[in-house]
Amino acid sequence: MTRHSHFHAHPHPPWPYALLDTTAHRPVPFRQFVLKVHGRCNLDCTYCYLYQGPDHGWRDRPARTSERTMRHAADRIAEHVRTHGLDAIRIELHGGEPLLTGPGPVLAYARAVREAAPAGCRVTATVQTNGTRLTAKALDRLADAGIRVGLSLDGGRAAHNARRVDRAGRPAWPAARAAAQRLAARPQTYAGILCTIDLAVDPLDVYRSLLELSPPGVDFLLPHANWDRPPPGTARRTPGRHRPHPTPYGDWLAAVFDAWWDEGRLSTRVRLFQEIAGLLLGAPSRAEAVGLSPVAAVVVETDGGIEQVDSLRSAYEGASETGLDVFRHSFDHALRHPGVAARQLGERALADECLGCPVGKVCGGGNYVHRYAPGTGFLHPSVYCADLERLVRHIAHRLQRTSRRNR
Repeated sequence: MTRHSHFHAHPHPPWPYALLDTTAHRPVPFRQFVLKVHGRCNLDCTYCYLYQGPDHGWRDRPARTSERTMRHAADRIAEHVRTHGLDAIRIELHGGEPLLTGPGPVLAYARAVREAAPAGCRVTATVQTNGTRLTAKALDRLADAGIRVGLSLDGGRAAHNARRVDRAGRPAWPAARAAAQRLAARPQTYAGILCTIDLAVDPLDVYRSLLELSPPGVDFLLPHANWDRPPPGTARRTPGRHRPHPTPYGDWLAAVFDAWWDEGRLSTRVRLFQEIAGLLLGAPSRAEAVGLSPVAAVVVETDGGIEQVDSLRSAYEGASETGLDVFRHSFDHALRHPGVAARQLGERALADECLGCPVGKVCGGGNYVHRYAPGTGFLHPSVYCADLERLVRHIAHRLQRTSRRNR
């Protein structure tokens, strides 16, 4: 029996699951498919929301995705592409650690989707890895198949990655650094670096150390937290925009923004900064961390379960579950799920505090996952509300100064 059979064992909070009427919702089709290749990891990172968090559902799922599941997922993706006339989609090969058993399963999954997709649809494939299994041979095979590679690191030095260890406590950094060096030599395959913020580490040292690894882009991530589980290094916070909170994460990011902006390193993409700057200048958002654009991503688990984004598991057990799977349901079924619909509603999914906030349309309420409060659900501002306002105002100020100087 697969895990999605037990969907109703974990009650969801009232909003959006009981209180949101999705009948009038006009869904936006999925364009990003997160495909789980392997459900286990060779690292034991101390802050991992997936394996150290409140949801232990990974234990009930198969460690690896079977060929049968891959074929069904690929056929469902192709069905979705044809139904909505999509000309381009992205597949993200994830885990756990997707390269845990080598590149073979990653290559097989990508091949299955590309072969199933209609001829007029371009499929961009990326694998997200901790780098410890990215050997030269594995990278050659991925590059030859046109699969880009993203690295997950906490910085560009051993000290920054002290929390990233294997189950015997051995550091992951030496292998990860070697992977970064291999990718730097193959820029056409290098997708960039994901870096979770650690307040204990100097922001400028982290930023500059990452630049030394020559990534085309860096995505700084706020640690997953909510009103029940406060951000690391902070005291418990109370929902409500008008309650003053310190802004350690906003300060950390503002320091990095200044270095990025002042040093003219704009050729190295920093996704969060570019998204906020674009929103301030009137562009639509393309990331779930900020802005109001509809989320168009969905996950297929190792057992074929169709789920919402993994990060929801940091809220409560079963938070990402939909009760759907690729064997019995189309992705259009998932578009009608209230949890998915809530992330496509824009301003209609924001709390009153966000609607009245001067930077609300830029911040967009922050990452949906960070809005959760026990007993009520996700109709709250982000637990990082004060940090986001600090960063948005800082970037707006810098843009304004630059504009005045140029005039």
